Amino acid sequence: MAGLRIEHLYKRYENDGKKKNAVKNDYAVKDLNLVADQGEFIALLGPSGCGKTTTLRMTAGLEDITKGEIYIGDTLVNNLHPKDRHIGLAFEDYAMYPPLTVYDNIAFNLKAKGVDKAEIDKRVREIAPLMQCDDLLDKMPVKLSGGQKQRVNIARAIIRRPELLLMDEPLSHLDGKARQAMRTEIKRLINDIKCTTIYVTHDQLEAMSLADKIAIINFGVLQQYGTPAEVYDDPVNEFVASFIGEPPMNIIETTIIGEGDHFLFTFANSNLKIAVPERYNNVVSNGFKCKMGVRPMDVLIGGADSKGTPEEVATFENLGDERRIGIHVGSSLLMLITDDETRYKAGDIIKLEVRGEKTHLFDIETGNRIRA
Repeated sequence: MAGLRIEHLYKRYENDGKKKNAVKNDYAVKDLNLVADQGEFIALLGPSGCGKTTTLRMTAGLEDITKGEIYIGDTLVNNLHPKDRHIGLAFEDYAMYPPLTVYDNIAFNLKAKGVDKAEIDKRVREIAPLMQCDDLLDKMPVKLSGGQKQRVNIARAIIRRPELLLMDEPLSHLDGKARQAMRTEIKRLINDIKCTTIYVTHDQLEAMSLADKIAIINFGVLQQYGTPAEVYDDPVNEFVASFIGEPPMNIIETTIIGEGDHFLFTFANSNLKIAVPERYNNVVSNGFKCKMGVRPMDVLIGGADSKGTPEEVATFENLGDERRIGIHVGSSLLMLITDDETRYKAGDIIKLEVRGEKTHLFDIETGNRIRA
């Protein structure tokens, strides 16, 4: 087992050189720096095309590096063949060998390396129970469900006892219930084998529930790297704030006005006013324009004696364990989550309260977080 260190990593793809006016595309990965300590589970998270899979493939040796360095443990692996990097790979496509049993699929890489039969059998018998596929060893791949195939796929990756486990969207082909079950299995597995793991996903729920740290990437650039709590509670910019959380953070343009010895968030074409936390007093002023962000669970329905602003319900969703309500704030829709069992309909009036201390400020032009 070893850690991973990525230093100033770049990847740029080129168009077909045979074309007379061949040009280089923008960077798919740009100046990426990341350290995964030994045994850590790291999620690479971002929208499709953001560069997370490219980063994983460069780490695996399946893509050439344009510039930068990748270390697995203390070894610079830039020019090492994938088989010499001591890695395990599990991709979204199961890529099992149809003529082989589950046992032989799991054992395939060890057989190819000439490992002794007794050692192979020992490892298969150790790994199969970890992935809960010990009762599948005599079956053929065609008889397996999607979740079972992915268990075998992961077992085949970890039987090599890799220093680094690389997983690329391993749950993307599974339905909702199977995904949830496999998340639990992967979490348990990583806790058992304590292998440094890099996990690529576009699903923020997977990243939040599985990872020790999350690297959020957009347009090839690392936006934020931290624990799930850090990226959720302390986002560095508007992109991170809106990408993490379900439903996402409410982010609305606001003009801050002074009223007496304090400030208020105000919104175009809306009567809603929210107190600005005192910690922002040194960075705001009367007429200051920015974007205000607040999580839906920090927007509340006030009681009968509430001094909150009366607002009209625009949308109502009953999800069983929670209710989601949408309120028009000017041209934006402010979402709130409540466990109140009252059923609302469009046009109902509620008093809206906002936990001002939970609000965030973002620069309108750059999207960067404005810190007190």
